Amino acid sequence: MNSVPLFPLSTTLFPAGLLTLRIFEVRYLDMIRKCIADKTEFGVVTLISGSEVRQPQGGEELATVGTMARIDEWTAPMPALLHLRCTGTSRFHLLSSAKAKYGLWMGTILPVADDPLVPIPASLQRSADALGKIIAQLQKDGVPVSEMPIAPPFRLDESAWVADRWCELLPLGTEEKLRLLALQDPVWRLECVHKYMTDRGLMS
Repeated sequence: MNSVPLFPLSTTLFPAGLLTLRIFEVRYLDMIRKCIADKTEFGVVTLISGSEVRQPQGGEELATVGTMARIDEWTAPMPALLHLRCTGTSRFHLLSSAKAKYGLWMGTILPVADDPLVPIPASLQRSADALGKIIAQLQKDGVPVSEMPIAPPFRLDESAWVADRWCELLPLGTEEKLRLLALQDPVWRLECVHKYMTDRGLMS
């Protein structure tokens, strides 16, 4: 079990997912500067209720599963402003959480094993093909890699990677995203998003 700083967000971060942040609150400026200096990661958890920006009344409720985030790029356009580009790494279960200095959330976490590298089953290949078409269209349109919603390497032959990208792209509810994030079987996760897309006619 580890203790890590937490960043509650209204979105859900998946492993290998992209996360861009604009940091201006004191509690997060201090946290991020320390992460940059120490080359450490922070935990991203989904807000079940409450606000991303600190409110006097508090009231934040945090999800019990999250993903660690690695800071890949950062800029400081102003003294009290940081722009970050991060990547999701490993998942964790949030065992307990408490507010520390300036209202920063700290959490005791239990790391979750990375998904095994499982090839795409033939029955689910259409979901990988559909994702590949989106990436190919972005490349054809000349969208710079830095502006794509999906970061290379494009592992279109891995069940977990394809499932996680669809979990980010599809308009799933918060509860469903958290359920999928917590699933230990990447093929099962892919089956869930494949069924969602099939039921709604999202794959040709």
